[in-house]
Amino acid sequence: MAADATKHDYLVRGTAWNGQLRVFAVQTTELVEELRRRHQTMPTTTAALGRTATAGAMMGAMLKGKEKLTIQVKGDGPVGQIVVDANANGEVRGYADNPEVQLPSNALGKLDVAGAVGRSGYIHIVKDLGLKEPYRGSTPIVSGELAEDFTYYFATSEQTPSVVGLSVLVDEYGRVITAGGFIVQVLPGMTEEGITRLETAIAGLPPISALLEQGETPEGLLRWIVGEELQLMDELDVVFKCQCSKERVERTLISMGEQELKQIIDEDGQAEVECHFCNEKYVFDRPQLEMLLEQAKPKPMH
Repeated sequence: MAADATKHDYLVRGTAWNGQLRVFAVQTTELVEELRRRHQTMPTTTAALGRTATAGAMMGAMLKGKEKLTIQVKGDGPVGQIVVDANANGEVRGYADNPEVQLPSNALGKLDVAGAVGRSGYIHIVKDLGLKEPYRGSTPIVSGELAEDFTYYFATSEQTPSVVGLSVLVDEYGRVITAGGFIVQVLPGMTEEGITRLETAIAGLPPISALLEQGETPEGLLRWIVGEELQLMDELDVVFKCQCSKERVERTLISMGEQELKQIIDEDGQAEVECHFCNEKYVFDRPQLEMLLEQAKPKPMH
C-alpha cells in the first residue's frame, strides 16, 4: 500500500504473534534530511548519522514520560563520534564529529557506513530515567553497519533478543529520499517454531530502502515481517528538536564565573557559542556580556 505523500515522520509500536513480539517501526525521512541540512553532511555521513538517529527515535519510544537517552557511537572510522539524543515524545537531535566524510561505495554498491563508522569501537547508551544515576550500557561495534551493532547491543546489554533494520537512501545530490527502520523484540515465552518463523521472515525481507521508496508505511514494514497478526498500540510523531536556547547559553556563560567572562570581554569583546546538535549560533556582544558579568559576580552576604 502506498503512503500518503504528505505524511510526516512518525513511529508505530505494538505487539504481534499473541504478545510474543514487541515491534516498532518508523519513518525518519524528514528528520534525517533536517540533520543533513543543518550539518551539511556528505552522503556516507548522512547514512551513518541517519541510521543512528532512526535507532534513537525507536529507542526513545521505549521510554516513558520525561525519560531520555543518548547514543554515542565511537568507532575507529573517519566519521569520529556520532551522538544522538532522543526522548519518549519522539524528539530527536544528533551530530557526527566529521560531517564531510564521503567514501566510495562498498562491495554491494551501497554507502559504506561501516567504513565511515569503523569496525571496532563501542556503542554507549546512557538513559536518564529520572533516578539518581543514569543507566549506562556499552557493547562493542560488531560490524559498523549499525543495524547489527544495535541488534548486538539489545541482546547483550539489555538481554532482549532483537532484530534491528535501519535504512537511509540519498539521491545523486546527497538529499535524503527515504529513511526509516524497525525493531522487532522477542519476549519471554517465544516458542522455537516462532523463532524459526521470525528468522525466515527476516531472511525474506526485501531491502528496507526499496520498500520505503515504493511508499511503504511503518505499519506496512512490520506486516512484511509479522504478517497480519499485528496489534498496533499507538502512533507517535517524530521530529527534529534541539533543547538549546539563548537562555540556556546565558546560564552556561554565567556559570563560567567572573574571571573567565572578564577575560572574554577584554580579549574578544564578544562571544559566539555554537550548538553541536543544531549548529545554531548564539552571539553575545560586549554590552550583553557585561550584563552577564554582573550576574556572575558573587552576591554580597547580608
